[in-house]
Amino acid sequence: MAVVLAPSTKRRSAFSSLTVREVRRLTEDAVEVTLDVPEELQDRYDYLPGQYVALRATLDVDGEPKEVRRSYSICADPRPGELRVAVKRDLGGIFSTWVNESLKAGDTLEVMSPLGQFTPRTTPGQAAVSLVAVAAGSGITPVLSIARSMLAAGPHVRFDLIYANRAAMDVMFLEELADLKDRYPSRFALHHVLSREQRISPLLTGRIDAEKLERLLGTVLAAERVDEWFLCGPFELVQLCRDSLAERGVPADRVRFELFTTGEPTRPEGSIGRPVAPADAGQNYSISFNLDGLKGSVQSPTHARESILNAALRVRPDVPFACAGGVCGTCRAKVVEGTVEMEENYALEPDEVANGFVLTCQAHPTSDSVSVDYDA
Repeated sequence: MAVVLAPSTKRRSAFSSLTVREVRRLTEDAVEVTLDVPEELQDRYDYLPGQYVALRATLDVDGEPKEVRRSYSICADPRPGELRVAVKRDLGGIFSTWVNESLKAGDTLEVMSPLGQFTPRTTPGQAAVSLVAVAAGSGITPVLSIARSMLAAGPHVRFDLIYANRAAMDVMFLEELADLKDRYPSRFALHHVLSREQRISPLLTGRIDAEKLERLLGTVLAAERVDEWFLCGPFELVQLCRDSLAERGVPADRVRFELFTTGEPTRPEGSIGRPVAPADAGQNYSISFNLDGLKGSVQSPTHARESILNAALRVRPDVPFACAGGVCGTCRAKVVEGTVEMEENYALEPDEVANGFVLTCQAHPTSDSVSVDYDA
């Protein structure tokens, strides 16, 4: 039997300035950024395989300096003194384009301490452990860290990876994956699926749709014998895999997933709290919050449909957030008074929601007063 871990993946989010050691080209549209972590900050930046960091920089946006934040998964297995993240250029992406075109060794970046729960819950013992990951594009970054760490943890671990890309030239960490295959030839199986390039096997050619996924689960993988699943990529692929595994009777607590997009790229992202003016007395929600042991409060007009995060940012700019899209979980807080509703949730586990935790970027008050605790 695999042993269940209960790592502490929640910590106080804080930014520190780190120096870029190297920017290494992975593909035409992706780079790996290595950051130096000084000894005095190493405790703050220790991490588990699969976690992410938020990066912050002030960039020129439409001729005006603007703070921009984006979150990226750590792509290396844990090691003291450094962090490595991979940044793939998104179409129209301000931050990812700047990193790919302008960031260089010697520059500094504001980096948040690692967060995230896309981490293994199993640890190898004397019995065999079977792990499977399905990743697409830049979804390989946390999966690579997980695969390296778990395969090195014990001789009884087997790791299967289905990795989807458009063509061979788009495959990130191609050499690293090949090295992993050479190091663990009998325990690491790598299946490249290319949507726009012909492969010998028809099963590994074309997009992963419901039919192809069923064939992969029925022939390449033995789904019923897998201890833990890791799904990382765009919403459509992750949801397809979750639905297919659920239909096969795979328990939800064996399926870990992380999204890089929600399928709604046109949705506005938070930054420092959009301007909102409180209404007359009696027409506001009263929002209070606890952060770093300090209390804050703000009035939010009932007609504005303002998120708790946006309201809090108007009076306290250090409230933690990264994506503001319900994906990363950085803005997680516990509701201690009142009621809220969340529009989206791609980051919290069901037991967290049951215990009162919400994503404040997606949470809107439904009672006259609401209080949340970011320190919980």
